Amino acid sequence: MRTKSVIPRDNIGMSNNSEASGPPTTIEDVLRLLINTTPSFIHTALPDGALDFLDQSWLEFVGLSLTDLLGWRWTSAMHPDDVEEFVGKWRASVASGEPFVAESRVRRADGAYRWFLHRKVPLRDENGKIIKWYGSSIEIEERKQAEEGVRKENIVLREQIVETSMFEEIVGTSSALQAILLKVEKVAPTDSTVLITGETGTGKELIARAIHKRSTRSNRAFVSVNCAAVPTSLIASELFGHEKGAFTGAAHRREGRFELSDGGTIFLDEVGELPPEVQEALLRVLQEREFERVGGNRPLRANVRVIAATNRDLETAIEGNKFRSDLYYRLNVFPVEMPPLRERRDDIPLLVEYFTQRFSKRIGKRISRISNETMSVLLSYDWPGNVREMQNVVERAVILSNKDTLDIDRRWLARRQSRSVETIQKPPRTLVHQTPAAREKDTIEAALGESKGRVSGPFGAASRLGIPSSTLESKIKALKIDKRRFKQQ
Repeated sequence: MRTKSVIPRDNIGMSNNSEASGPPTTIEDVLRLLINTTPSFIHTALPDGALDFLDQSWLEFVGLSLTDLLGWRWTSAMHPDDVEEFVGKWRASVASGEPFVAESRVRRADGAYRWFLHRKVPLRDENGKIIKWYGSSIEIEERKQAEEGVRKENIVLREQIVETSMFEEIVGTSSALQAILLKVEKVAPTDSTVLITGETGTGKELIARAIHKRSTRSNRAFVSVNCAAVPTSLIASELFGHEKGAFTGAAHRREGRFELSDGGTIFLDEVGELPPEVQEALLRVLQEREFERVGGNRPLRANVRVIAATNRDLETAIEGNKFRSDLYYRLNVFPVEMPPLRERRDDIPLLVEYFTQRFSKRIGKRISRISNETMSVLLSYDWPGNVREMQNVVERAVILSNKDTLDIDRRWLARRQSRSVETIQKPPRTLVHQTPAAREKDTIEAALGESKGRVSGPFGAASRLGIPSSTLESKIKALKIDKRRFKQQ
């Protein structure tokens, strides 16, 4: 950028008084009127970078006097988070003599911060020495808000691309599934809170996305949070954000998922895993539509629709003081209970065909038919992991297939089937009096033993249990299971 010559400010004087009534009669009056009525805010600085003049519009905007802002005191009107970087850039321009361009937030007289684009160019004498800096500032608040909206949408879009839902479409024609879709059509146009319940792997997030897609918020963000996959110490920050210095490692202010989903929908999967203090904060969001960042003291508004899901029995959790009853009633405005796959067996052939075509196309194979024996095996299996388990089984079969017919190895399901039937029909005497946590720990350890300590992948413990690997990792940590010891077996 070239430096430009301008009329020296010294000829105008340092006064910031409003122009006198009547038309201007002197050069000084003309220049002062020009400066104070231009759409840009005007300021000047000495060669060392210290401000020595701001026009009347600047003073009225910040609600301070010229004396309060001269020298380097102008930083008092700038957002604290912007001062260090801005001053560093300004000092660098002063040292190099290069024109200066930067953005920052400036505090308005009413206390609100607005974004500005600042530019400064040097005026040099005949020897090239800088004798003055002349600058203008233009408010760009609307542009920054638009950029922020796009940024938030892009963050959510990137996460949705990386963490895709377990399947793209709702597949099935069974009466049980059609009843669910009818509920979706009824509740989607409203802003009511929805609680989706059901066993793991039944497609709760898929239904949540369907509700969002058919709502008036469909052109805004859909933000999904797995409450069990986030460490307990960080879940509040994940949902509500945190201020700089709120805790060790909080080097910068961070927006939470509720801010990222402003105007859209937030899906809280496995909401039953939330710790008590976060349950209280979520209740406040549902009741008052506001929250505070961790380490903050300023309430923020949240125009967000909440859809929650869980595979836990929340009423039992309430009886055990594990879940707040008032939060449950706030979430359970419109309940949707997902049927397990064994209750919609009519959909199994459609799902098998759908997943076969999906995975075949993905890995470049051509599988055109499914053997009758394979379909019979799949129809007779109870699918404790539901649609997610079926997805994993079909994907494994496609990978291993060497011909155009899909075949399933019975052994993949036989061990799981016999174990689930034995557990249901003849529960071991040693488990009858165990606590739910102890039973869950035994189940996870058994799966880890069979998978040799492997958690993820087609043959991992998560696949055997029919739950996401991130969820299993969280449970392993919570139950203090040492998964390494199973790798030695």
